[in-house]
Amino acid sequence: MSEFSGPPLDATVPDDLTIPQFFLDHHHPSRPVRKDGVPWLIEDGTGRKIGFEEIRARTFGFANGLSLRYGIKEDDVVLIFSPNDVDYPIAIWGAHRLGAIISGANPTYTCDELVHQIETTKATVIVAHPVSLDTALAAARVSGIPAGRVLTFGESSQKSVDSLVKEGLSHNPNFVERKLKPGEGQTKIAFLNFSSGTTGKPKAVAISHTAPITNVIATALHGKVGQNYCRWEDQRFRPGDVAAAVLPFFHIYGLVLSIHFMTFCGMSLVVIPKFNFTDFLKSIVTHKITHLMLVPPQIVLLCKHPAVKDYDLSGVRFLISGAAPLSAELMKQLVKVIPNAQVGQGYGLTESSTSITMYPTDQKIGTPGSAGRLLPGVVAKIIKQDGSLAGFNEPGELIVKMASLALGYYNNEKATRETFVNGWLHTGDEVVINENMEVFIVDRLKEIMKVRGFQVAPAELEGCLLDHPDVADTCVVPVPDDYSGEVPLAFVVLHASTAKRVADDPAEAEKVKASIMKHVEDNKVAYKRLAGGVEFTDVIPKNPSGKLLRRILRDRAREMKAKPKAKL
Repeated sequence: MSEFSGPPLDATVPDDLTIPQFFLDHHHPSRPVRKDGVPWLIEDGTGRKIGFEEIRARTFGFANGLSLRYGIKEDDVVLIFSPNDVDYPIAIWGAHRLGAIISGANPTYTCDELVHQIETTKATVIVAHPVSLDTALAAARVSGIPAGRVLTFGESSQKSVDSLVKEGLSHNPNFVERKLKPGEGQTKIAFLNFSSGTTGKPKAVAISHTAPITNVIATALHGKVGQNYCRWEDQRFRPGDVAAAVLPFFHIYGLVLSIHFMTFCGMSLVVIPKFNFTDFLKSIVTHKITHLMLVPPQIVLLCKHPAVKDYDLSGVRFLISGAAPLSAELMKQLVKVIPNAQVGQGYGLTESSTSITMYPTDQKIGTPGSAGRLLPGVVAKIIKQDGSLAGFNEPGELIVKMASLALGYYNNEKATRETFVNGWLHTGDEVVINENMEVFIVDRLKEIMKVRGFQVAPAELEGCLLDHPDVADTCVVPVPDDYSGEVPLAFVVLHASTAKRVADDPAEAEKVKASIMKHVEDNKVAYKRLAGGVEFTDVIPKNPSGKLLRRILRDRAREMKAKPKAKL
């Protein structure tokens, strides 16, 4: 088989609307009617509820304020350097009303990292949060941006977004919102989101206005939004449900699926600024949250953290995991924790303006290990190592063609040519597709290790390890080996009770390590065994979107190999 295709994208996708025009001013046939009194946004800490009219007013106020005070206009870049905030969507849509571009930055960036993003995007205004203000001001100085062009979502020494909104609302319009020409939405840049791509340093991904709109419509068709395909109680996405916005908005997963798709479905979005697991459990109960969009490390906590038993999670009726593969073993544990929920995986990239696959509505529990099926309008190929096209159950690199692909990497033609080839996005992920058209993400190609010529996916071993009762978290990395080329080594965070047992009796450490290694030996083929050993660590490093920072532990493991007595 040369190509794998999702269903046709059998819906009108407007290509002459900006994102706020589509979401705030336009009604699409696949969009359900929001129930009266159902807010769009809920502030987690205070419970403040923000409805449609207030959102439209604040969006206009922010746009008018940007125009009046800073002269922001078409194609200027506004950079948001903040954790999630209820005014984050307002800032996005307000800038878009002016034809400006939004670039969201990781609020934990150092000054140098932020300077790189400012200078790459040529941003002229920064919207920060008080917690990240010092870094924002330092980066602004280096980049030549006056301090007066740095705003904050909360109260600080700088002008606040709220005061700019009020200023904009108190004046007549200082701008005329432009109507796009037919097709212009496909080329007009809405976002510059940063991604590592498949190779090299982080790059600015240029995403058009039409791309997220297309992806939301495709996801709605896939999820049968607004269709009476089964009884109301079992429908996956219903107006009036409540979704948790705990994924960072600067990341494509939180940006498209949380902000835009969930509100499109008529849901309320509980905006959570920072992920703290026990506080998150409290939020689920307090706000009666029904829908969770999470990443595997957060699911590990749901399955392993002792506090879970103290909270009633029976109201959760939908969970999707993305950003990294979720093992079959962890999926089995998860369905026991939230037995009333539909549970499965999705898969996407910044370069695809998020979702490529998602588990279908005819499965309450997605096939374990599967990232679901291709969304409507997605065409895929799998390229084997020898360059030929794979068929069913044959692994290779996934390449896709779809209407929501990004325009390329901003001002980086070389990287664009390498990743976007003749209309196809080369994902850099190794996958398998079975006869049921289910996609299984094996791992990042650059993270696959070769053991005696056999491919070993770290994610597969991590799923097996998390099924061990003593393992709270883990990350598998390759270490050099004279005979095998490289072999797997597992960094493991122990459960608190096991860690105490090991601390009380040092001899217990070797017993636990042996038990963990035997668990893998009993469940995996010989070349996948932990020949590199097991090392205990206090924490597995992750980025804010939840992806394992495997490189950090890989470098640590190599140092240990070079200096066997080095302390972890």
